[in-house]
Parts: sequence; structure tokens; C-alpha cells
Amino acid sequence: MFEALGNRLQGVFDRLRGRGALSEADVSDALREVRVALLEADVALPVVKDITARVRERAVGQEVIRSIQPGQQVVKIVHDALVEALGGADGAKGLDLAAPAPLPILMVGLQGSGKTTTSGKIALRLRTRERKKVLLASLDVHRPAAQLQLQQLAQRAEVACLEIVPGQTPLQIAERAMARARGELFDVVILDTAGRLSIDEALMAEVAAVKAAVRPHETLLVVDAMTGQDAVQTARAFNEQVGVTGIVMTRVDGDARGGAALSMRAVTGAPIKLLGAGEKLDALEEFHPDRIAGRILGMGDIVSLVERAAETIDQAEAEKLAARMQKGQFSLEDYAQQLKQIGKMGGMGGLMGMLPGVSKIKAQLADANLDTTILKKQAAIIGSMTPKERRAPEIIKASRKKRIAAGSGSSVQEVNRLLKQFEDMRDMMKRMNKMGQKGMMRGGLASLLPGMKRPF
Repeated sequence: MFEALGNRLQGVFDRLRGRGALSEADVSDALREVRVALLEADVALPVVKDITARVRERAVGQEVIRSIQPGQQVVKIVHDALVEALGGADGAKGLDLAAPAPLPILMVGLQGSGKTTTSGKIALRLRTRERKKVLLASLDVHRPAAQLQLQQLAQRAEVACLEIVPGQTPLQIAERAMARARGELFDVVILDTAGRLSIDEALMAEVAAVKAAVRPHETLLVVDAMTGQDAVQTARAFNEQVGVTGIVMTRVDGDARGGAALSMRAVTGAPIKLLGAGEKLDALEEFHPDRIAGRILGMGDIVSLVERAAETIDQAEAEKLAARMQKGQFSLEDYAQQLKQIGKMGGMGGLMGMLPGVSKIKAQLADANLDTTILKKQAAIIGSMTPKERRAPEIIKASRKKRIAAGSGSSVQEVNRLLKQFEDMRDMMKRMNKMGQKGMMRGGLASLLPGMKRPF
């Protein structure tokens, strides 16, 4: 979501870092470019003014101009200003579950913002991470099949869903959901309200009536990041007329310019609590202002990367694979397992976006075609092999290659590339094993990079 803004800002700071000393004129010129970059990213004008004024106040001072690394100092100041605009260093609020059960969570927003899908994602998150007993209830009696959609999401998330009773009003459904939750000892009730194509009095009256009846502990507004400043206006209207405790931004994996996220907290006063990145039910993460600011400025987000790895990687399988690699027993079956783990973690693109300085090798990554489609094709090629071929790829000759290519919907050339890439990886692992553990740490990344130059 922040790629264009990040690239623009990093270009500004690269020029500053290249200078041994900075004048006030240098800082002013850089701030002018920062201002333009923020405006082009669709950040609200009052927020742009606030960020640049804050940076100017701190940057145009003797401690920066005369510091040993003035360029780095300016980057740090901009980073801090972005963190404050996004909600502050302690802005990672998460869902507030500190209330007696059953705790009601009211989901509000416009139609098409991803509200129903987000309700399912939150239900899964609460069940798996918080060990909560969750009840989903659809209050949307206007959109065809909305209640059936939520039922299907509940099944996928393995949580309960309130039975559909035709003819009931949203208020009656909400009261029935709370009654069932009290009777069956549910921890959390997620109430998915109806949306509209635009904000109107009927929508607000309906939401207000439900809120007055159930007194939700959390009122979460779901907004689509792709709508830019429209999302900010929606958030302002809901907050003023209904009152929201937090915001969930969806479709942050798209090509949104990021201005809505930077503007949301300053304009509404409500914190962004969660980010939705994709249609999968587990594609939901907590919003951390400091981590987001780090991504924008190319500093990476190692903490989120480690957290994602901990959630998706099977520790026992990882230890078995490490033992096999130390013995030089890495096979195509192991390689396929690694492709599967990378896919679970969001693909190479998602992982690289969390690594510091990734923009410096962006062209190389683009040439490498490291995307989800390629990973799936590689997995399909390996899946078309026999168990014997996966364990001993050296037996794969011309006739076998033709069969594998036909079975996986690929070409013989693509099969050859995969086999060559696998051989390079296996050779690299053998070299690192000879160097020992310190050698593996010292030479591992450098050995991997040449493989990235050969696109699959």
C-alpha cells in the first residue's frame, strides 16, 4: 500500500545521506519534496502540514546541521513524525477484550468495504489466538445472501453463527444474538451490520438503534484503503454520528497510495486497529504505527516477519528439515515444503517488503519473478514427479521431463530451470555445511543472491 510513497521518500533521503553536511536550505528543499510526496499519496492537507511542520521544527536546528550523520538524523525525525501521525509509539491498540462476557463487537461500514469478510477474519483470530468462544450474527437484511455469506465464513472459521429467522429486523436479530450468547456462555459476539452505497440517515439510524440496545464494547469501522480520502470522509462521518472505537482497513495489499492510513487517526481520533491484506481468513494483522513507518522509510519490519513465521512454520518440521540439510539430504520434496511455507507467509513479495533496504534490490527482485504464481508453478512441477524422481532428480532425463511438463501444464524449459535452481541450492548448502555454522551465517545470503538472478 505504501510502496509509491516509500520509494519517493527514500529517494529524497538517499540524496541527503550522500552529503557530509547539511544546510537549512538542504533541509527545506527535502521537506518540500516530502510535502509533495505526501500530497501525491493522498494524505489529507491538514495532516501534511502537521507532519512537515513537526519535522521542520526538529530538523532545522544545530543538533542536526552539525551532527556527524545529518541525513540519518533527518530520516529519524521523519520516522518519528510518521509514527505520531499514525497513532504514536503506543498506538498498537489491538482489540479491547477487557469486559465481561459476552462481549459485543459491532461491525459498521459502507457496502463493499469488506465488512462481512472482516467479521469472519476477526472471529478466526479470536478463536485461534485468544481461545475465545465466538458467535457471529448477520444483521444485514437488505443485501441478498448476506446472512448466508456470514454462515459460510463461520463454517470456515469453525465458529458458531446465529440461525437465520426470516422477517426479523436488525434490532431483533441483535437482541436474539445476545440472548443466545448469554445462555450458551459465548465469550464474544460479532454483530455484522448492513452497509449502504453511501452514508444516509436510514443507515445511521439503524446502526444507532442496534448500538443503543446491545451497548457494544468495540464499534469497529471497516473501510477500504483503495478508496483513498473517501475512506477518511466515511470514517469521520461514522465517528461523528455513531461513534467508533477503532478502524479496520481492508485491501491494504492493493495499490492504494497510503494516504488514508496516514490521515485516519489525525482526522477521526479513532485508532486503526487491524489491517486486512487479502481474502484468506487468516489475512489479518494488527496495526503498529512504528512498524508501518519503518516500512514506508525502507527500514523493514523484522518483528512482523518473525511473528508471521512463528504463526505459519511448523517447528517440528523445520527442525527435521534443518537436520536433513546438515546431512546433505535436501531433496525436491523438501524444496516443495519450503515453497509451501513461503506461500503461507504471504509469498516472496510479502516477505521482502518486511526486510530492511529491500528497495535497493527491487530491480533484481523484479527480474527474479518471485511471486505467488511462480511458486505455485514450481510446486505443480514437483507435484507431477514420482516420489523416486523427487528424491533422486538426477534420473530425470528428456522423456521424464516431457511427462512432467505435460502433467504440470508447463514447458520442458521451465522444468529445466527448476532442476537447475534446485541443484544450485543444493550445491550452496553443501558448501555452507563445509564452512560450519559460522560460515553458513556469513555466506548464506551471498550464496543465495546469484540464484535470484536466474528468473524461473
